[in-house]
Amino acid sequence: MRVVSGSAKGRPLKSVPGSGTRPTTDKVKEAVFSMIGPYFEGGVVLDLFAGTGGLGIEALSRGMESGVFVDMDPKSIDTIRANLKATKLEEQAQVYRNEAGRALSALEKRGEIFDLVFLDPPYRLKHGDELMLMMVEKGMLQEDAIIVLEHESSYAYPEDIPGFYRLRQAVYGETTISIYQYETNPAEESEAGEEVENESAN
Repeated sequence: MRVVSGSAKGRPLKSVPGSGTRPTTDKVKEAVFSMIGPYFEGGVVLDLFAGTGGLGIEALSRGMESGVFVDMDPKSIDTIRANLKATKLEEQAQVYRNEAGRALSALEKRGEIFDLVFLDPPYRLKHGDELMLMMVEKGMLQEDAIIVLEHESSYAYPEDIPGFYRLRQAVYGETTISIYQYETNPAEESEAGEEVENESAN
């Protein structure tokens, strides 16, 4: 794994020891950022099931001003810190070991508000939409914030989650990327409609 583009382009990223994490491949990562960016002029990113931290680090490399990385696994936390140091982005990042819901409550108390959120929960958990709704209730999303939800292709999240509009969906073998936008004014949904893509797993 490596940083695909931006200030830390080409920097290698460590994997989490063991087989408990499922890092997003460079190909899928590049495709995601081509859909949501590819570059940013500031903003705050949340990588909620950060694993290696690869997605949040990619966002920082591409111009996000600061990032928050959350994971429950101590090995993941160590890996995220090592990858932030290797990419020279540690001063732009906060790293927390916590369960996702508890982390959101703690971040709410700190007044954190996000422009971009990566949600890549373990496939056995089907609560990505619940976490999105929790962020709305807690006032943690900027107007037009983007949510990138990664999930197994055999499971379908709703196209319309209250407060969100699904902009794009792309299938990469067993992995599906669903991209939602926070709707502060649902009456102004994109007239272009949703785009759905299917890509080879290779």
